[in-house]
Amino acid sequence: MRFLPTEEQRDFARSLDAMLTAAGTPAAIRAWASGDSGPGRALWSRLAEAGVFALAIPDRYEGVGPLPVELATAFVELGRHGVPGPVVETVAVSALLSELARRGEEGPAKRLLPAMAAGESTATLSLPTPPAGVGGTQAPGHDVRAVDADRADLVLVVRGDHLHIAPGHRDVHVSQDPARRLARPAPGGELLAAGRAVTAAAAHAHDWAVLATAAQALGVGLTLLDRTVAYAKQRTQFGTSIGSFQAVKHRLADTLLALEFARPLLFGAALTFESTDLAAAKVTAGEAAYAAARTALQIHGAIGYTEELDLSLWLRKARPLRDAWGTPSWCRARVIEAYDGS
Repeated sequence: MRFLPTEEQRDFARSLDAMLTAAGTPAAIRAWASGDSGPGRALWSRLAEAGVFALAIPDRYEGVGPLPVELATAFVELGRHGVPGPVVETVAVSALLSELARRGEEGPAKRLLPAMAAGESTATLSLPTPPAGVGGTQAPGHDVRAVDADRADLVLVVRGDHLHIAPGHRDVHVSQDPARRLARPAPGGELLAAGRAVTAAAAHAHDWAVLATAAQALGVGLTLLDRTVAYAKQRTQFGTSIGSFQAVKHRLADTLLALEFARPLLFGAALTFESTDLAAAKVTAGEAAYAAARTALQIHGAIGYTEELDLSLWLRKARPLRDAWGTPSWCRARVIEAYDGS
């Protein structure tokens, strides 16, 4: 399979890049981390106007999707610019409700999806680990924490084969990324749907979350590499830029190769939307982004740790994204299981 983005897809990426560059996302990231969600929500509204949150939603619910390739294109840019908030989780909720509607449970989709497509409602999601039908066995009644459950307008929880709107949250704590808060949804809440359709929709939502997270991780890695290359060009030692040193060149080249190897896997997975391909793309993009973070920190040295340097905002995102919605070991196991069963 040979994939080349269309001119329309490239224009979409360029328009998002220009918009987010002008928006000054570092300030929004810092504000979100400090508890001020205003700048982040303003950014969210602009992304909705560009159609980002409509990409996983069918047109009958005011969306334009499902368009997984376009969504991957968008989320690379969201990762490159470090957009804060439960963007991946909102996509997962959109996919879950859309799949429920496809299986005959249309009420929740009609009620909730139009506001999400318009960017008027943010959402997050807690699924069992792993959800039924997504490799391994499901632990009954075990819920994971939800990203930004204390700030999202809608918190959905899948418990077994029941889908609820959580009535609140508890146990809020900050992850390695200060702009990525985690909370455990409160028990109970309104029951939206139950049965096999919920189980299948949860697995479908997980696949969309894997795709979006892989794309976001790739974007984070690309920004880390770009900023490190720029620093290596202007930082001097012994009267010359450190970017001219062979050791630095080799480290940067290895980082670039890893990221560029992840790119076709990501878009190939978006085209096939096969669970095995998605897992392979996720582990490759996540590991490449984490390697880019290590390279960035090594080449920047102690300055890379400083809060004042914008680089730190992306350094802190690489590890959580590598592990979110499927750790490297889980993704590898899923790929191995698929081939062992073939």
